[in-house]
Amino acid sequence: MKEFKSINDILDFAINEEAMAAEFYTALAAKMKHKQIKETFEQYAIEELGHRAKLEAIKNGKGQDFSDAKVADMKIADYLVEVDEDKTNMTYQEALTIAMKKEKSAFRLYSDLAAATTDEVAKKLFLNLAQEEAKHKLRFEVEYDENILTEN
Repeated sequence: MKEFKSINDILDFAINEEAMAAEFYTALAAKMKHKQIKETFEQYAIEELGHRAKLEAIKNGKGQDFSDAKVADMKIADYLVEVDEDKTNMTYQEALTIAMKKEKSAFRLYSDLAAATTDEVAKKLFLNLAQEEAKHKLRFEVEYDENILTEN
């Protein structure tokens, strides 16, 4: 497990993760042929950049309130097969599957980091980041439930 020497190390790590997520959703959007679906993933990329900006603000001393609210988990991603992320003619269902699994992995990462630290500030930051990722996963699961599962 990655070791952090300071809150700034944690923030730098999380900022990089959010930047990579934005790049991921931008790349996923580029693979979509349907305009609305493409725009959906472009919006997610923008949201990830917004999270990055929040983290940068925290790093620069601009306080951030954290919510202790827990996000529901529909567990849809738990039962889906892996999809090749490099596939160029990806369906919406495949794209949602990849997005759900990516958000689930990010949630687990931040949850594990929270469990591994004894620093209460770091723990709270990691738990907050985990909940942000859980919100994304839930939105993708709702989208999947409403547009994929109800069609079948």
